[in-house]
Amino acid sequence: MDISRPSSPDAPPQDLWSSILDSVSTSRSIPSKQIILLGEPSSGKSTLASALLQKPPPDEIKDDQRIDFAIGYNWADVRDDADEDTLSRLSVYTVPSSAPSFTALLPHFVPPRSSLPHTLVMIALDWTRPWSFIQELESWLGWVEKWVKGDGSRELDIAKEENRERLQTHWQYYTEPSAEPLPATATVSSTVLPLGPGTLTHNSAGVPIVVVCTKADLIDEGNDIIGSGPSGMGGMVKGKGGEWEERTDSIMQILRTICLKYGAGLFYTTPQPATLQVLRQYALHTLFMPPAPSPAMASAGEVTAPPRNPFPFQHKPNALDRDKIVIPAGWDSWGKIAVLREGFDAKLWGEAWENDLDGADDDAGPKATKLYASLVPDLSRKPPPLPPLNNPTPEQVFLAKNYDENAKNPNRDPRGAFRNPNETTSAGIVGPMGSSSFNLPNVERALTEMEGSAAAGANPLNMSVAGDPSRKLASRTTSRPAPSNLSVPTSAAALARANAPSPSPLSVTTPGSADDQTQHQALKKFFDDLINKRNRTDDRAAAAKSPEGDPGADEGS
Repeated sequence: MDISRPSSPDAPPQDLWSSILDSVSTSRSIPSKQIILLGEPSSGKSTLASALLQKPPPDEIKDDQRIDFAIGYNWADVRDDADEDTLSRLSVYTVPSSAPSFTALLPHFVPPRSSLPHTLVMIALDWTRPWSFIQELESWLGWVEKWVKGDGSRELDIAKEENRERLQTHWQYYTEPSAEPLPATATVSSTVLPLGPGTLTHNSAGVPIVVVCTKADLIDEGNDIIGSGPSGMGGMVKGKGGEWEERTDSIMQILRTICLKYGAGLFYTTPQPATLQVLRQYALHTLFMPPAPSPAMASAGEVTAPPRNPFPFQHKPNALDRDKIVIPAGWDSWGKIAVLREGFDAKLWGEAWENDLDGADDDAGPKATKLYASLVPDLSRKPPPLPPLNNPTPEQVFLAKNYDENAKNPNRDPRGAFRNPNETTSAGIVGPMGSSSFNLPNVERALTEMEGSAAAGANPLNMSVAGDPSRKLASRTTSRPAPSNLSVPTSAAALARANAPSPSPLSVTTPGSADDQTQHQALKKFFDDLINKRNRTDDRAAAAKSPEGDPGADEGS
């Protein structure tokens, strides 16, 4: 029986930990570079970020459905031309707008003390809104100056000084690309030409800056309005011919003058991949800018040229193709800017920019924002102004005004329409009774005519009602009801007054007065006489129809 122990596993290789440490050290040796991409909403930042990282562009999303993060982040590995070795890891930070709530977060993700030598700032300007270029540049470049202040530590001051020297050296040693390859090592004279006027007067920390004007294909578009598409951002009406070209060339000269003061490059891009690829090459070339030579080597009399950049930029400057402008840092100057269009004063615009930054009064000199507004007016689609506030008249003021107006109006009493203009009387018992058409003779005549018509058609069947006094009285009362407001006086004096030859007309008097009682008594006598007269007429008619004198003959028929 074999009771021997199983053989032990193979011993681990002796260089296991060494290989692990080597892999860790190799991964840590890959430098990290970052780009801070600044721009207002809908300025093409997502397209630029996709081109810098060589990732597919995002799908077109409507502005109302777009979701922007407070800080956008993405990264990619940068490989060499043979796509074999990873040379760097590139990170892109994007802010949605220049609002302080967004820009205040960047120092927490990109602290200037540790990331200043490895950071590039890219500012996107939208060519569909050219009137906003100066204001946006002032806002973003002001943020860069604020960001590099950091915590004010000694380490940060040293990094800023080294960064400034590196950028200045890049300007002084800049040469245009040529077809002939440069030698691997070369020596140059220690005598370096000074910077030209208006060059690198700002940007004390030496931050590499690139100003990118996106959507440059819309500059000379055939349409009459730039940027009038679905974005709804408005447009700039273009003039055909030389006037429009002069205006756009002046805009380019102003941008180049400002970029010269900060040591920044200027690029125009379109959706075409060629312009975006040129921008990516320049961004990598600037991020891997070699450091400035040490002062000890400069004191020897001859210094060695800076080491070669792993990402050389072989594209020549281009200041003529309006949609493919390439102005790398170190190439431009006031003289080259003036050649583009005569009459441009770079010194004046530089001073105007300084006045804007200092917040000087108008008396101190012209300001860049005002000069630029006169050159490129703001033609964006602004919302219509709100109507003026409707301040209603206080209620008491309105009533007092109308009271005064009505008090001056003589016809304000609606009862005046019922009055006779020849009489001035007050209101009576029932209503306006002051008209002369209501006197007693007229009333008597109207009642007489009514009695005549009633007598002709009261008994069409020749039926006698003389023998029934109750029916006679009912027929009289129903056919002509007496007014309820008339009282029937029974005194002899009233009847005597009623027999007056000419009764006075009705007048509107106060109830209970002597004239009112006299009129009522006269009316009572009139109606009493009318009733007695009709009774006598009915008796004679009944006697003529009944010769036997039977008053009930008619009732039985």
